[in-house]
Amino acid sequence: MNHLFHDPIDCAENDLSRSSYVRSLVQAPRFSQVPPLGFRGKIPKVIVQFWDDFGRIPTDVQRCLDTWEPLEARGFFRLIFDDRKARRYISTQFESTHVQAFDRCYHPAMRCDYFRLCYILTNGGFYVDADEMYQGEDLNHLFYDDRIKLQPLCYDIETGAMIEPSVFMKDGLCSNSWIFYFNNNPLIAPAGHPVVRLALERATHILINSKEMPEIQSTTGPGNFTASLVRHAISQEMAGESHGFLILSDWETMSISPWPLSYRNDTRNWRLSNGKGFAEGD
Repeated sequence: MNHLFHDPIDCAENDLSRSSYVRSLVQAPRFSQVPPLGFRGKIPKVIVQFWDDFGRIPTDVQRCLDTWEPLEARGFFRLIFDDRKARRYISTQFESTHVQAFDRCYHPAMRCDYFRLCYILTNGGFYVDADEMYQGEDLNHLFYDDRIKLQPLCYDIETGAMIEPSVFMKDGLCSNSWIFYFNNNPLIAPAGHPVVRLALERATHILINSKEMPEIQSTTGPGNFTASLVRHAISQEMAGESHGFLILSDWETMSISPWPLSYRNDTRNWRLSNGKGFAEGD
């Protein structure tokens, strides 16, 4: 399939086309994994994390957060935001429309999704989820150049299970039940990256214009991020320019998300609160 003839938006917003395009990027990348000559690191060594309420961080999540602390001795700066700090940040850096969009994020996971786009767009850095556990690997290579770094994912709707990268990244290997996409965690990018800008604009538009509670994953989460990245990547191809991103096939050597964690058993888990509807009067 020659994706050069696709309309970027049509491909990005169609589930099958989007997955097919991501598969082509993951299995037969048309770009070098070696940074082009002249690329210099522009991504600040700032680790950004989020939990909606500082006073109610579960013990097991706090243990995950603590694993990132040793990086402070290696030249990294850490920032942790909650709902109040995130909203205040957005109100000082963006227009009232973005604050309104943040307020319409009905679940902590959505506010976390939305905030990371706002922060990374304005400052750049390394966003990583609070329930990720750092594995001690050297992370400096993630900052050698200004490409956005991506974690590829593949979900098998037939089995209801994730496919391992060692399997789904093999060229030519696929199933009709596989969905290829990119995670929005980690989000490692320089300030002003066009993919992050597109993802923020798309999420804001959906949140502001939705009459009912929009689905989380496709509005602010990996679905939104993937659609924005595909739109950007196809546009770059059509212009004869490089994609400007690096696919991380080995993210789990750097960080893992332990399962289970206590919050995943209640409505703090976005999967149990997806699309419940806006509060009356919104």
